[in-house]
Amino acid sequence: MLKYPKAFWRWAVQTARLCCGVPDYDAYVRHLREHHPECPVPSYGAFFRERQEARYRGTGGRCC
Repeated sequence: MLKYPKAFWRWAVQTARLCCGVPDYDAYVRHLREHHPECPVPSYGAFFRERQEARYRGTGGRCC
């Protein structure tokens, strides 16, 4: 097996998730804590639901 640094694998996993439409919760939490410390951090479930609603809002849903 090829050996790659952990940073490469984190980048590869994040890229794959974004390609599939799965948002990066950890990056969102970091952003909130750094730039909006007064805002509560939502649970992963709440974050995922909000991102899905924002993605598909007004489109009538999508297939594939």
